[in-house]
Amino acid sequence: MMEERLPGWKELPEGAVVRDAGNTETIDVSGWRVFKPVIIDEKCTRCRLCWIYCPDGAIIEVIDEKAKMGKRYEVDYMHCKGCGICYAECPVNAIEWVPEER
Repeated sequence: MMEERLPGWKELPEGAVVRDAGNTETIDVSGWRVFKPVIIDEKCTRCRLCWIYCPDGAIIEVIDEKAKMGKRYEVDYMHCKGCGICYAECPVNAIEWVPEER
């Protein structure tokens, strides 16, 4: 069985218009990034500001019994375009801004 290939940014319609509801889940915008956020779990206070401010919903809250306060945060790199808002908004510098490696 062949895997469905996700469209790259060059294959998106002009203006990146979303024509079909719910199809943004299949669009990979990772190619837009030059830098990417990396969450340092030990420094994270679970304030959720990164999650709240992320315009793309790329910050994911994960329920983890072993983590601080029973949850941790991860970055969905397929949907993170590298805007840096999460990095700028983190009040405890728990997000590092690192170069994207290709």
